[in-house]
Amino acid sequence: MSDGNLLTDHPALYEARFPDTDRLAGRWAEDCLRRYDAGPRVLDMGCGTGRDAAHLHSVGRQVIGADLSEAMLSYARSRHPGPSYVHADLHGFDLGVFDAVVCLDSSLLYCHTNDQLDGFLASCRNALAPGGLLVAEMRNGAYFLGRTDLLDTPSVNAFTWQGTAYRSTTTLTVDRTAQLLRRTRVWTTDDGTPPVEQRSAWRLLFPHELRHFLAAHGFEVLELHDGPGPRTEPPWREGELPGTTTDADRLHVVARLHTI
Repeated sequence: MSDGNLLTDHPALYEARFPDTDRLAGRWAEDCLRRYDAGPRVLDMGCGTGRDAAHLHSVGRQVIGADLSEAMLSYARSRHPGPSYVHADLHGFDLGVFDAVVCLDSSLLYCHTNDQLDGFLASCRNALAPGGLLVAEMRNGAYFLGRTDLLDTPSVNAFTWQGTAYRSTTTLTVDRTAQLLRRTRVWTTDDGTPPVEQRSAWRLLFPHELRHFLAAHGFEVLELHDGPGPRTEPPWREGELPGTTTDADRLHVVARLHTI
């Protein structure tokens, strides 16, 4: 196993660990775009393996998928063709003009500092045509106010990929000073490879805090809710409208750039 990020370095393994055969995330994003009559030009920021970008392309949108991982981009080009795939950092990017920016699966929360979040939102503002949309889906920082159920016990997942049995044990902790949700994941396999420990973190953003940042960058919040969404329980179903609460563990936002 690699000393890097096992899932990022092995995109096929990522898709085996997090299958989305029904393209639920891409369909949810397309539903948001249709609901607010977004134009055809879409930037999928933090596109990963390209599944969501490819779905948006398949329904007629002109899509650019952007990611920091060259391994993910190479995999996306070969396995999920259609969109253009480019290397970019979500903390600051200049990739053209779009009618919508999509940022799913907590990618936005890799903005750990206020400066990084400002950089992302300023880049979105510069990338969007007047009236353009930002559609994002992420963990909800508010869920961890007084709740510890996701922190008390490590979660274990096991699956088989290319004949090798993989087991991951994931522990979450809250770093209150840095306002981060830190993740430690230990990978083991049945092929004798030594265990690998990997660490990552997400920014814990709270609903009112997110509203404030969006407003500061010229966005009007159209939707901000905890579900239904592509990673909620139960998951979003075609035709379901957004909820009105922001209490559960996922957060979904649709915001429109103010016209001048």
